[in-house]
Amino acid sequence: MRSLMVTSIGVTCAAALTLPLAAPALSAPVPHASSARPPSAAPQSPGAGPPAAPATHAGSAPTESTPTDSRTATGAPAGEPDDRSAGVAGSTQSLPLERLAASSDRSAAPAPGRGLDRRTTRPFSLVGVVWDDAEAELHGTVQVRTRAAGGERWSDWQDVETHNDEHAADLGSDERASGAVRGSTAPLWVGASDGVEVRVHPEAADEEGRSIAVRLPEGLRLELVDPGPDPVTESVPAGQAGAVPGGRTSATPASLPVRPGPPPAGTAAVVPETLTAASAAASAVNAEFAPLGASLIPAMTQAETAEAAAEAAEEAVGAKPYIGPRPGIITRKGWGADEKLRERNFAYTKTVKAAFVHHSATGNNYTCKQAPSVLRSIYRYHVKSSGWRDFGYNFAVDKCGNIYEGRAGGVSRAVLGAHTLGFNTNTMGIAVLGSYSSTNPPAAAVTAVAKLTAWKLGLFGRNPKGKVTLVSGGSNKYAKGKKVKMNVISGHRDGFATECPGARLYKKLGTARASSAHLQGR
Repeated sequence: MRSLMVTSIGVTCAAALTLPLAAPALSAPVPHASSARPPSAAPQSPGAGPPAAPATHAGSAPTESTPTDSRTATGAPAGEPDDRSAGVAGSTQSLPLERLAASSDRSAAPAPGRGLDRRTTRPFSLVGVVWDDAEAELHGTVQVRTRAAGGERWSDWQDVETHNDEHAADLGSDERASGAVRGSTAPLWVGASDGVEVRVHPEAADEEGRSIAVRLPEGLRLELVDPGPDPVTESVPAGQAGAVPGGRTSATPASLPVRPGPPPAGTAAVVPETLTAASAAASAVNAEFAPLGASLIPAMTQAETAEAAAEAAEEAVGAKPYIGPRPGIITRKGWGADEKLRERNFAYTKTVKAAFVHHSATGNNYTCKQAPSVLRSIYRYHVKSSGWRDFGYNFAVDKCGNIYEGRAGGVSRAVLGAHTLGFNTNTMGIAVLGSYSSTNPPAAAVTAVAKLTAWKLGLFGRNPKGKVTLVSGGSNKYAKGKKVKMNVISGHRDGFATECPGARLYKKLGTARASSAHLQGR
């Protein structure tokens, strides 16, 4: 397998081409008041353009300053920065939780809960709770109720998944040690809303005295995420991501390499005027598959994929590769990722030995048309609220079977993600949008997982029905350094004691393995 590092020439040149054409100036993400992310020292690709403008820190004057109940009109506490002023799509309201009235039964619940009474806020579509210490766990319950935007109707109380620390960068990694990472619940998609109420209660003491009530983590905050408007792109019908949008004729697919590697030297690139240096860099790593700035990487047929793969395999080992047809993949540009949010550089691992399947635990109350908004919300929650370097998963799949590029760095490359604590090295993570503990995953989503893994695992010579040995980076299931034999297509719970990817989705992984191997021609 050839080296997976992106060459500095390809990315730097692509970024440089955009500089005279980029309309908005680059601006740095506004960090949480508690911490600002330092530059990562991980081995990565070169940067995504010139240095960003200095970040706005806590204490700077917010853009909107009309106080309402000691808060600015943005919903953030007075004196905190309003990230809407940073030229970044979408916004996040971060509200510190207040002490709730203590229970009358002090023997059962001596530790008081935290929450917020009903209140009007700026519009948002996704909620979550974060806290200061990433190593602390929230043992208890988190419930929210929201008011539909522009109306008077309040939802019923909804549970937020509190056990989310297993979806994270590995212990000891540069991303984990950045100083910016916070503890967090899973995010919950609630749809367009402008009012919220939240309550967080710690686990109560056992009535028979066998346990005591636990304390909640310090620094609890409610995060309300507005994904911002959808990008102006050519539409892709639900479940039709494999088609080239707008009826365009794609470049001859068979001539495009399907194995990881930099774009061919001397390849002419047409740079859309709307691309910034950061978005150009994120797109350039996929330049062997689609034009710079494309919203979709078109699908290839089995014959086209096999022909290109065979040519690459003959150069490498002289053997016919097993690989599935490349599926259509909606790029970060296609779902509207704001590249100014993420850390500039890309981080890679050596290879891809296995794929871990997850559910996003964001709920099933979304339409496929809303999936890009869900992704932008999760992305913003991962980076701005949880302190991660980028979107955690390498890929995402919606209920209609559309496949989306996740963490930046190139869809064919071994990008280091933050999806399976202890097993992010040499693996990839696929999140099926939704919650599948008690709901069956749509067949289209399972099929999409099979198509994606047949292609991506095929690039690295992996058999979807095979086994692989991985070395744990440390989790609640396997100690650091332990060698673990797993399925090449595994569920998150195989590497960590967790409910993810939900019992119903986990039961479908056998089907996904068989279909993936069949698509590879095995």
